[in-house]
Amino acid sequence: MSQPELRLKPREERRLRAGHLWIYSNEVDTAKTPLTAFEPGALCRVIDARGKAMGLAYVNPGTLLAARLLTSNHKSEINAAWFANRIKSALALRERLYDAPYYRLVYGEADGLPGLVVDRYGEVCVVQIATAGMERFKPDILEGLKQVLAPAGILLANEVPMRQTEGLPAYVEEVGTVPDVVAIEEAGVRFEVPIKTGQKTGWFFDQRDNRDTLGRFVAGKTVLDVYSYVGAWSLRALKAGASAAAALDSSATALEAAARNATLNGVTLETIKGQALDAMREMAGRRKFDVVIVDPPALIKRKKDLEAGLSHYGAVNRAAIELLGTDGILVSCSCSHHLEADALQRTLLRESRDAGRRLQILWQGGQGPDHPVHPAIPETRYLKAFFCRVP
Repeated sequence: MSQPELRLKPREERRLRAGHLWIYSNEVDTAKTPLTAFEPGALCRVIDARGKAMGLAYVNPGTLLAARLLTSNHKSEINAAWFANRIKSALALRERLYDAPYYRLVYGEADGLPGLVVDRYGEVCVVQIATAGMERFKPDILEGLKQVLAPAGILLANEVPMRQTEGLPAYVEEVGTVPDVVAIEEAGVRFEVPIKTGQKTGWFFDQRDNRDTLGRFVAGKTVLDVYSYVGAWSLRALKAGASAAAALDSSATALEAAARNATLNGVTLETIKGQALDAMREMAGRRKFDVVIVDPPALIKRKKDLEAGLSHYGAVNRAAIELLGTDGILVSCSCSHHLEADALQRTLLRESRDAGRRLQILWQGGQGPDHPVHPAIPETRYLKAFFCRVP
């Protein structure tokens, strides 16, 4: 089927030729191909100013990021079979990496499926559709998943903030049998994950490799897990030989899940309910830990929030340093893609100096390989994890 054309202005095809997948509204020749002619999510054939085809994209005329390229082959037919092939390619990587079916199966642009995230929990998949284009292809996405994995259940957790920008309603939908809680295993540690009521898709697979690294630093040590959620860091620490661990979170529901996960693994976990910064400051002067992990949600969601977010990162890391005993270990993380690693490093240096402590960076981690980085799209690299010694 011939698709309507979306023509670019002269020289605006250069990013696409370099491998990028995004087209901004100011790059479109709207005199020749008005964006208003497209419905949100409509498929189009992208052409450069000379009329040469660049591939197929879906369009949203109401957003600054007006189109996302699906394929450079403008003759492709985008259907369930096409999605199945992309999902098979993504699956091949994950099966090479992991022995058990617990991972991020699809990571948006990096897997050639912009606007789509799929996490796999064995026989259940949690799907997040963030864009109007992917919403339009929802039946094909679901059919593609069924062809490749035949999951017992699919949870469409479509409540991500980007949907509002895209002009889409938020909703949750179940296909097949979806339990409230799924069981996973990470490095021999068992967890029950509340996929229906938990944060985002239920679990943070992106930190798996960093949690593996944590084991090198915790044997015989006391650990504080700040922003603990359901206890991933703290329970991994206990199973790696930590003498004691405490989980700090503002959510009573998350802490209850963390306690259940501790029982599941036969370990004892202290839980502390409170706002992270307030609770750490309240503990200062009366408690010390050998290891403090600070893994907050994204504190900088928009570029204009950078200054306020940096201040917040500084405050929580300073509070963490104040809780460290002599020769302590600070694990400081950020999932804000607007915060560059160098900026977080400078923040850690400043806060340690202001606290009168030296700081050594021992290891720097990022997101795991089930969250691959698209080399032309810096936004796909977002996670930073600094392992620091504070003598």
